[in-house]
Amino acid sequence: MHRRARLTACCLLLTALPVFQAWAEDPAVATRLDARGIQYSVDEDGDYRVTYNYADEGRSQLAFVAGRTESIAGFRIREVFAPAAWVGKDGIDGARALALLEESRRQKLGSWEIGGDVLYFVIKLPDNVDAAQLEAALDIVAEVADNKEIELSGERDEL
Repeated sequence: MHRRARLTACCLLLTALPVFQAWAEDPAVATRLDARGIQYSVDEDGDYRVTYNYADEGRSQLAFVAGRTESIAGFRIREVFAPAAWVGKDGIDGARALALLEESRRQKLGSWEIGGDVLYFVIKLPDNVDAAQLEAALDIVAEVADNKEIELSGERDEL
């Protein structure tokens, strides 16, 4: 009987895990986005998802603010990122990867990263940026990523 009680408790805990995942979002991000009137949703990872609509070009672009921060040497860092291409589908080979590294070197803010099969443009900021600075970072990642998506995939608009 005692073993069954432990098994039931473990099952209840596992059932509650998605609830804990939803807590991963940071209300300080929501406060900053709300202050700028930015529409967003929170994804299953707790990241804040913003969709940019470029009506004149008939395109859209996803951009995200990480729901969690990471700490290093006393800095709390938050990532702002946007997907730009599919590594395999859009032909990100060794030569293109080297070109992206060179481009990252010239960027004043942000760089190219690969996560899984996706190429992202990422800005890593101290988490104490204000609402206007966070919005500027979102604007930058969305624009740079969408321009790269056009360059690599032509007119396809998947990200």
